Amino acid sequence: MTSDRFLNRELSLLDFQERVLALGERTGLPLLERVNYAAIVSSNLDEFFQVRVAGLKEQVSAGVHGDAATTLAAIRPKVRELEGRRDALVAKELLPQLTEAGIHVIGWSELGSDARAHMSEVFEHDVFPVLTPLAIDPSHPFPFISNLSLNLGVLVTTPDGDRRFARVKVPPSLPRFFAAPDDGGWLPLEHLIAAHTDRMFPGVTVDGLHVFRVTRNADLALEEAEADDLLEAIETVLQFRRHSAAAVRVEVEAGIPSDVLDLLLENLHLDREDVFECETLLGLSSLWQFFGMDRPDLKSPPWTPTTPSRLANRGDDRVDMFTEMRRGDILVHHPYESFNTSTAAFLAQAAADPDVLAIKQTLYRTSVQADPEFGGEAGIVRSLISAAEVGKQVAVLIELKARFDEEANINWARMLESAGVHVVYGVTGLKTHAKIALVVRREAGGLRRYSHVGTGNYNPKTARIYEDLGLFTADPDIGADLSELFNALTGFGREAEYRKLLVAPRDLRPRILDRIREQATLGTEGRIEMKINHLVDHKVIEALYEASNAGCSIDLNIRGICCIRPGVPGMSENIRLRSVVGEFLEHSRIYKFGAGVEEAVYYMGSADMMPRNLDGRVESLTPVTDPRLKHRIQEILDAGFEDDALAWTLTDDRWSKVPVVTATSVHARLKEAALSRASD
Repeated sequence: MTSDRFLNRELSLLDFQERVLALGERTGLPLLERVNYAAIVSSNLDEFFQVRVAGLKEQVSAGVHGDAATTLAAIRPKVRELEGRRDALVAKELLPQLTEAGIHVIGWSELGSDARAHMSEVFEHDVFPVLTPLAIDPSHPFPFISNLSLNLGVLVTTPDGDRRFARVKVPPSLPRFFAAPDDGGWLPLEHLIAAHTDRMFPGVTVDGLHVFRVTRNADLALEEAEADDLLEAIETVLQFRRHSAAAVRVEVEAGIPSDVLDLLLENLHLDREDVFECETLLGLSSLWQFFGMDRPDLKSPPWTPTTPSRLANRGDDRVDMFTEMRRGDILVHHPYESFNTSTAAFLAQAAADPDVLAIKQTLYRTSVQADPEFGGEAGIVRSLISAAEVGKQVAVLIELKARFDEEANINWARMLESAGVHVVYGVTGLKTHAKIALVVRREAGGLRRYSHVGTGNYNPKTARIYEDLGLFTADPDIGADLSELFNALTGFGREAEYRKLLVAPRDLRPRILDRIREQATLGTEGRIEMKINHLVDHKVIEALYEASNAGCSIDLNIRGICCIRPGVPGMSENIRLRSVVGEFLEHSRIYKFGAGVEEAVYYMGSADMMPRNLDGRVESLTPVTDPRLKHRIQEILDAGFEDDALAWTLTDDRWSKVPVVTATSVHARLKEAALSRASD
């Protein structure tokens, strides 16, 4: 599956999951941190099957020419190996160590009589009323098994001697693990249900119970050109996703009888190659329930984001963001620095300032749900609504097609519209992924624009766990560019020539290619550095190969999918590639072209080097020109390239852990830098 010039995209994504799982295998990490990584891998694999495998299976079914079938054949053994490592980690290390720490995952047979009596009462009051056993017989067809649902397959024999099959869905609205009394044990919900099958199937003999889990296609297919109302169309597609999407995988407990498995496969329209046997509990993303416990002794010390001195209030004197931005550009680095005292404060001040006339913003991923009381994560939306309520012109572009956030974004859209905010849903055929905000303010010299361009979403929750950058600037050119871009997004006008921004799909790829070629012409004096999430685009990779062959020195820090083959003689020997996976999700995108710092050209923004970003999304990169901020960004690049605690390196098609010499962690280094800036 490795071509002469490019690594396979899907297998590279599985390589990334292996790097995440390796964190869970590190014995030096606190126990619940290791549990968290096992849960993350499980959740990521769910998404991989819902989207990537589902897409490949559709290609095969449609007879589309390509290597989809070959890729699927390579994926399955790689996933089984990865899941085998994960299951062994959970069963042999994590669960026993949780038991030693007083968090004991137990089966029904391990409960004493008093505990069983208590749990039976729990079942009667909290579980049984929610259950719906579904029999399968000539008058009851095989039921629809919902996506990612955990199920009990129950074999029964009727008094007439007939053998029947029934399905009981484990309610996702209930906790996966229930606390048993006295001994600190935690009983999986499916075990509690299984112990009380007589309540669901009275008068029959239960011959067997088998847990299974189904994964379905969750990609969103929509013909936007035929949709008069995009919001209504998205809602329709979501309903289809819930109730009609094709199954792509079934997970079963090891040792499931062949006749039961055949019944599942026949009715789910799957083949044996779509079966994945688990040696431990199914649905291990539910281990997050334990990570959410108040057990600081089993976790890493929490990090409290700092506030840069320029943004810190001084006593009763509240910082004025607009004054600070006029003094010079401001760069914030999340989660090292606070989202609430920077981005959220900027929008809150704009909403309250009587001289602010307009606010324009994109929203891609917000918080999980829209809370009408504006609790928790709703501060950004609260600011936008309050601005509209006092008569400001507020326009918000909400990307309804943000995968797995469609329903939350629909809720936000309806709430904003009801408050008088102008809500638009993007450009037909494109996802709007750019992270941009524009504030227009009336001042003594006329109207002035204040801009924010970020690498991450306007989401306070993810800003605490995703590593991202945000640039605040009063640069008139960037403000004018954002005005043009918002007009293109909300109206029918064509995009203008941008002064400083690089915008996809219009000119981002050609401008990046031009920068790479400029460095190639410098030969051994050329220098390129990138820190991005994914590198897939073949045109960009070919340009990097050409630059490498010209003698240009290239350092890449790629967190996730990587299709380039670095360090190959005659093709890429001047390309060095690292991947940092650790405490925070390395999410920022930084591009540097040129040697030195003040002489080099730096960009940051929302775009990775993938065809979907460059051709199918609205993305933006902004230059960083302030010499102080260039040094800040170089500090971030250097910290990643010098990490030997968390980093991996790729040579050709082989990943290997960077040897630990100084145990220098990018996170520790950047935390120290944030603390220093807060005390300046």
